[in-house]
Amino acid sequence: MAQHVCNGATLGCSFGLAPGTLAVLPLRRVLTSGQPAATVMDHQPLVNVLPFGACTTPSNPAVAAATAAALGVLTPMPCVPVTPAPWLPGTPTVLEGEVPVLNSSSTLQCVWGGTIRVLVPGQVTELVP
Repeated sequence: MAQHVCNGATLGCSFGLAPGTLAVLPLRRVLTSGQPAATVMDHQPLVNVLPFGACTTPSNPAVAAATAAALGVLTPMPCVPVTPAPWLPGTPTVLEGEVPVLNSSSTLQCVWGGTIRVLVPGQVTELVP
C-alpha cells in the first residue's frame, strides 16, 4: 500500500550511485508525521530533489564527455538532476489545495533518462498510549 511522502523522504535514481533526499519547503500548512507533506509539484531539481551522488548514464553530457576523455571507460560524474515535469501519478483523490499529494508509488523522470523512486516515504505511524 502506498504511503504519503513528506520532507526528508529518501529517494533513489536508476542511474544514481547514492540515495538522495526530498526537501519539501514549509510553504503549505499540511503536515504528515510532523513534516511538511509533499505534492506532485515538489519536483524542482536542487530545491526539492537533491543529487544522487554520481550519475552513470551516458545520456548525461557530463558523463559522456568524461567517458570520451577516458577513452570509452564509463566515468560517472556528479549528479545534477533535471526534472522539469511533476511526479506521476500522485494521489488524485487526496489533494493539498488543488494539487495531488505525493505517494510512495509515484515516480519522477530525469531528462537524462533516470527514473526516480521513493525508497523511504518519511511518514511514520505515531502510536499514542
